[in-house]
Amino acid sequence: MFAGTLTRNAETAAAEYTGMIHSTRFDIAIQLEARAKMSERSPDFDVTAINKSGRKVRIGTAWNETGNTSGNPYISMQIDVGLGPFRVNAVQTKEARAAQRGAFEIIPLVSNGLMKSGSISGELTAMDADNAFTGYIANMMFDLEFMLIENSYKSEETHPDYRIEVSSPRGTPIRVGSAWMAKSSRTGNDYLSLLINTPDGDLRVNAVQNEEQRGGQTFSIIPFIDSGEQPQDAGAGLSLVA
Repeated sequence: MFAGTLTRNAETAAAEYTGMIHSTRFDIAIQLEARAKMSERSPDFDVTAINKSGRKVRIGTAWNETGNTSGNPYISMQIDVGLGPFRVNAVQTKEARAAQRGAFEIIPLVSNGLMKSGSISGELTAMDADNAFTGYIANMMFDLEFMLIENSYKSEETHPDYRIEVSSPRGTPIRVGSAWMAKSSRTGNDYLSLLINTPDGDLRVNAVQNEEQRGGQTFSIIPFIDSGEQPQDAGAGLSLVA
């Protein structure tokens, strides 16, 4: 569960990039400083931050990468702030690339595999404005309140319709998953398919309406059952842009 921003600095700056990275447990200012490469796969950058004592410390490394299918450049980072290593990518929106702006958005890298949903409780409620939803999902191990925000970057049919967000300690939105609007081929009823990144893995669930709820604003979250009706490319739920 990570989010953040990264900005390319002027060539004269000591750090090539500066930014922020957020989770539900921390908000940290980071810098990417160029480092000498020992081989082709050596990191391009050291990721540094300032600790509570005011000392600059190295918290990770980063690589310049290019998307295999899109051909778009992005930055891959491996970071450890004392809670164990994690991976994130810094990507650009289509608008930022077109404007040649050095602005990147940090998104989580899906790598935990798919966890079984098991016994899940949850609810999703449509809000009156902004085509958004608010809801929660819980079991005996976690209890997560979140919002579904319309994905303004959607440009292809397989892209998510919504991004799933929670808040960091400072209130910064953190993307933890994606959601797609779908329709059952058997009943013709609309439902939402959700992919949520949790510390234990990537969780897939559906938000459906029973007979009493149908036509209203409330959906019940139920464990995912593979019926072949999942939206295409649902496994790529945390990909923000093409």
